[in-house]
Amino acid sequence: MKSMILRWSFFFTALFVVTNGHAKLRVVASTSQIADIVRNVGGDEVDLTVLMGPGVDPHLYKATARDVVSMQRADLILYNGLHLEGRLAETFSKVNKLGRTVVAVAESIPAEQLLASANYEDAHDPHVWFDPALWAYVISSVEESLAQADPDHAQDFAQRSSLYKREVESVSAWAQKRIDSVPVEQRVLVTSHDAYNYFGRAFGFQVVGVQGVSTASEAGLADITKTADFIKRRKIPAIFVESSVSPATIERISKDSGARIGGELFSDALGARGEMHIGSEGEQYDVGTYLGMFKYNVDTIVNGLIE
Repeated sequence: MKSMILRWSFFFTALFVVTNGHAKLRVVASTSQIADIVRNVGGDEVDLTVLMGPGVDPHLYKATARDVVSMQRADLILYNGLHLEGRLAETFSKVNKLGRTVVAVAESIPAEQLLASANYEDAHDPHVWFDPALWAYVISSVEESLAQADPDHAQDFAQRSSLYKREVESVSAWAQKRIDSVPVEQRVLVTSHDAYNYFGRAFGFQVVGVQGVSTASEAGLADITKTADFIKRRKIPAIFVESSVSPATIERISKDSGARIGGELFSDALGARGEMHIGSEGEQYDVGTYLGMFKYNVDTIVNGLIE
């Protein structure tokens, strides 16, 4: 009798553990930027799967078999939208038809605040995370999506979302203060592709991306020559490579123009979580987080242009 009671005790304990394990909201995020919002807003109530890791180019990413299984099992799938994950569109559509909830969180931003895309007619530039004011809309969209999927924790999501948005607002003010040290005539940002137009609009930079908004096509010789001539004419001291784009084009332009490479910027993906960098003021940045990535980028740009 005693052994039977013990067996039933073990059974119910195991059942409790399994049930609690599945009680978490299963969320799939396409990019590391969106995943960072989910971690900050969702907290321990969320079981998160991220499709794209550090250095992955979302413009070119295709779903793996494991990705499809994760999405089929998910309660909620969050992606940027605005054509950022162009090769995943069909996959998102299919899992949505299977009953999964799929949300393009960046498409919550009012259209009048979006920039036009040079690559796609009647489309918008998808790199909205480089304007913290726009990113706040995305944070709200993630919060609302989580709350609809898990109403019991809606208040927790709202509280964390409010805190996170204040932190994003604070990093924007910090960035403006750092950028104010760069003379206005030197605020020209040359990179591999047009990932930084929202950043330029928000902080007063002229942005030159050799490949355009998408990385699906490579820069031609005419683009390289035109950019090198522009750099020499404007006497731009530094240009920048990107973490998710081949550095070959920028290295060629650096050689042709005489401008040094001022460093590597994070563009379409965050860095590895826990990867720390020390800023010019001695602060440590975890570039695997949105806030750390943003500070690292600003420090790299400012240091490159004023040294």
